[in-house]
Amino acid sequence: MQHQTEAIKKVVLAYSGGLDTSVILHWIKQTYGAEVVAFTADVGQGEEVAEAREKALRTGALQAYAVDLREEFVRDFVFPVLRAAAIYEGYYLLGTSFARPLIAKKMVEIAAAEGADAVAHGATGKGNDQVRFELSAYALNPDIKVIAPWRLWDLRGREDCIVYAGQHGIDVPVTKEKPYSMDANAYHISYEGGVLEDPWNAPPKGMWRRTVDPEDAPDEPEVITLAFEHGTPVAIDGEPLGPAALLDRANALAGRHGIGRVDIVENRFVGMKSRGCYETPGGTLLYHAHKAIESLTLDRQVLELRDELVPRYAAAVYNGFWFAPEREALQRLMDDIQQPVSGEVRVKLYKGTVTVLGRRSPNSLYRQDVVTFEEDDVYHQADADGFIKLNALRLRIARQLRDRADEPSPAS
Repeated sequence: MQHQTEAIKKVVLAYSGGLDTSVILHWIKQTYGAEVVAFTADVGQGEEVAEAREKALRTGALQAYAVDLREEFVRDFVFPVLRAAAIYEGYYLLGTSFARPLIAKKMVEIAAAEGADAVAHGATGKGNDQVRFELSAYALNPDIKVIAPWRLWDLRGREDCIVYAGQHGIDVPVTKEKPYSMDANAYHISYEGGVLEDPWNAPPKGMWRRTVDPEDAPDEPEVITLAFEHGTPVAIDGEPLGPAALLDRANALAGRHGIGRVDIVENRFVGMKSRGCYETPGGTLLYHAHKAIESLTLDRQVLELRDELVPRYAAAVYNGFWFAPEREALQRLMDDIQQPVSGEVRVKLYKGTVTVLGRRSPNSLYRQDVVTFEEDDVYHQADADGFIKLNALRLRIARQLRDRADEPSPAS
């Protein structure tokens, strides 16, 4: 087989410490005769990355990296997507989609530092993550080789991996398998597979990790204020916070009020529909607050232009084109549009909902002297007469044409 004869001497593996990547680490060494450098990224998934590093070394890694990427993840990936108001297919806030390019970026950097020939990942051949990892890797190093064991080996599932681990003495704790798969980072948790594959099945009770059930949320609402500078959130209730700390605070606030659960059937880039459940408490809170301050500060035509481009931007991120020129060009436009988006938003959190109570900005385009129903010297109401008649002209002509078409023909 081709993958057994390629001249690969050293591989950087995206390593989580779980069953799949532990088996992959050994399989790469056995199949290619290559050294393996393990890389575990801390993007806020809530697991101990130092433990994964130690386990990688015990499993046979030549070297193991555990890198804290939480600040970079929020600053350079979460917040740019927030500034773009990006949402995929009307519901999904893209939490998994933009974590993958960051992990791939660090993998490629470590591969260069280690003199590695290839990078490897544990994504399956049916999902989006393989595309996101590999498009990012090739965009950053066109000559890098990528190993995707799930597309190459004969193992077909968890049971095969457990048997393989037992045969080769790989230390894999046997735990009861959850009836679904999870992927977490500082921004969200995704749940899919298993019992969730039937879109008629409700999510299992107790599945959600970061949000209380809205029915069990506090009976008293909580009012908070968020501050933005150029579209980026910078403070909560008057307290300036760095990117990661601000997202953590937003997650805690929204999570205790049951905010941020989404259950959707989405269209994967590889061509199939997939049912996914996403838990994004802080992201949902920030998304709604950001839209509120935009409503006050963005010109109508600029906002319409941005909103027309959101689906294109979201699809680029979802499909793995983070480092593609079109996503980068769109990001520059989105960030330029965000220059006046500064100010404060006051919101109420209550039983799964975010309600905007107020917004203010030094760059506000809202003019009370213009919109007031009281007497003013700015807007002359009689001017609306010509405005309406000009806009009605094509409607009147269309109606006249239809009426003529309906008239009976004159008798011959």
